[in-house]
This record gives sequence, structure tokens and C-alpha cells, in this order.
Amino acid sequence: NDTDYPFRAHSAFSHLTGWASDSVPDSVLVFEPTGESGHDVTLHLRERADRTTAEFYGDATIGEFWIGPRPALRGVASDLALTTAHIDAFEARDGDLVLDEDDELTRFVSELRLVKDAYEIAQLRLAVEVTARGFDDIIADLPRIIATPRGERAVEGIFHHRARIEGNGEGYDTIAASGPHACYLHWTRNDGAVVPGDLILIDAGVEVDSLYTADITRTLPVSGTFSDVQRKVYETVREAADAAFAVARPGVKFRAVHEAAMAVIAQRTAEWGLLPVTAQEALDADAGGQHRRYMVHGTSHHLGIDVHDCAQARREMYYDGVLEPGMVFTIEPGLYFQIDDLTVPEEYRGIGVRIEDDILVTADGVENLAAGIPRTADEVEAWIARLRA
Repeated sequence: NDTDYPFRAHSAFSHLTGWASDSVPDSVLVFEPTGESGHDVTLHLRERADRTTAEFYGDATIGEFWIGPRPALRGVASDLALTTAHIDAFEARDGDLVLDEDDELTRFVSELRLVKDAYEIAQLRLAVEVTARGFDDIIADLPRIIATPRGERAVEGIFHHRARIEGNGEGYDTIAASGPHACYLHWTRNDGAVVPGDLILIDAGVEVDSLYTADITRTLPVSGTFSDVQRKVYETVREAADAAFAVARPGVKFRAVHEAAMAVIAQRTAEWGLLPVTAQEALDADAGGQHRRYMVHGTSHHLGIDVHDCAQARREMYYDGVLEPGMVFTIEPGLYFQIDDLTVPEEYRGIGVRIEDDILVTADGVENLAAGIPRTADEVEAWIARLRA
């Protein structure tokens, strides 16, 4: 209805071509087997159309009078060091060929990204750096956010500004969840007030022009200081994150990261009297899981050109896979006590906390790419005091 939505190339297409935020719709990357182990590779795209063509003036979707200059075949070939050809040549050769998803190919191109190279790691570092500045922007503007009736939306807008001026945009819809909204894992309506005394959970990541994205969560006390109960919950989540980080290293099963975090969640919720069983019983693979009421999601996912990168990889390569240098993944435990959950004391209800960092596996350990963004309760309070001074 005369409305265009942002175009984003398929992640495997961008990964294999290097053509990211400036790629154009309807392009096709073709691998032709050479008969040996290699391929001839051609990138088909629509050539520019000058003012002598009807397309220039008359096509509101791709006409350059409407959308601005498009990339030229020769320019793209030079930039990407790829052979290029007009999309019409592909369509003429293949006629009515229908391009369907192929499960085996989808898995293959997903698994190609499990281990990142130096360029990809540098792009992820950049994405985290810009994201950190976005969080700083939010904290510095807390007084205006609090004064705005839909303060969550103000948070979203402030972060969007940073994401657009220094990147391509957000890697996913920003979660700005204040008060009891923080207990909804994917709260993206962002239409609530930000009230002093509450916590606000902000899950946001900048996607840079290469399409690589950060994925960071911080939970902030709106008034600048945690209450005793808020601090207890927050520091437990941080303890779970630290436990997960401590076990992560090359050669360790990916799922061990989640198991380490959940052991802390089970232990603490049992100590607080929230479970009908012991922590050990809750962690039993067959009869346990009672602690999962308060943290239903996984602790980690791979990160890269997609926020949930490599998601089509086989289970034995992903959840049951082994950590290798160059892998990048999140650590993001949480505790969520719904406002109407009568299984917890009233003082806990409406508190939601998540801490999320982006982790790089190195040759001899792991590195927290987001270590420069305050994490402990004391650090968070000092962060807010410094930026609001």
C-alpha cells in the first residue's frame, strides 16, 4: 500500500559475498561446480538504469528517481572481487526456476559461521562499542525518560538514535521493560512508564554496517540505587553469569555454559524457599526443573551476523558442540518473578533481572567483549550517578 519496508539480505548471502547494508534486493549468488572441488562464482544483480529508461522515472520500487542511485555491476565487482552479471542473464538461463529453501544448504551455510575470523570479531567488537555508547545515552537521559508518560518508548528512541548515527540500526527490536514488564522475556511494546523505585531491563544491540550485531542486556535501578531485594536478585543473576563464564573455554561443551548458570539459579531459589524441592532435586534431568519457572530460557546462543547466529546448525554442532577459538556467544541468565506469581513472596513480585554479555572464545580461554559496560550492582549504581551528575 505504497509503503516500503527495510530490505535486509539473507545472512548467508551477506556472509559469502561481503555485501552487507548496501546490498540491493533481487540479487542472486550462484556457485557453478567446476567438476573438481571448486566453483565458478557469479553475483547476479540488477544493473543501473539511466534517465533514458522508463524504469528510472516510472518504477517507485527500484527506479533511481525514487530511491536514489543503485550500485553498478562494475563497481560491485571491484568492491567485492566477484564476477558480476545482470540479473536478467540469470532469469533467462533458468527460466521459471523456483528458488526454494534447501534444508541441507541452510544448515551448511549456518554452520560456516560458527567460528568467526579476525574481520568478523573486529566487527563484533565495534558493535559492542557502539552499543555501550547507546546505554550511556539512555542513562544520561533518565530524567527526561522518567518524565515521559511512555518512558519505555523514550528509551527505545534514544538507543535507536545511536544505532542509526553509528551503525546500520538495531540488530533486533529493543526491549525496554520497566517494572513488571521486565518479567516478560520479549517485551517490545515499550509503551509503559519508567518509574523511580522500579528496575528497567534493557536488551539492545547495535547492528553495524557489516550487519554484525551486539546483544547486550543491563538491568538498571531507575532511581539510581537498588533496594535490598532488587540487589539480592540482581547479584544472584550476576553470580550465575560469572559461573557460566568461569566454565567456558576451548574444548568445553556449549551446553555446559547453561548448566553452570542454572546450578546457581537452582541453588539460590532453593535457599530463598521458592522451590518445593532441594536444588539438587531441581537439577535432576528427569524429575527436576522446578527452578525453571523463574528462568525458562537458555543461557547462551551464538552471535554474529544474526543475533541468534547459526541457528540452523545441527544440534551436534551447536548445543552439543564443543567450544572453539573464534566462536562468539552470549551469556544471559535471568530471574523473572511475575507480578501475579503467588509462588513467591510479595516482595519479589514484579522484579525481572537479566544480565547479558557477548563472549569470544580465545586460544586459551574466553574474553567478555562487553566487560567495559558496568555489570556489578555497585558498578551500575556508580555508572548512573556519574552520567546523571
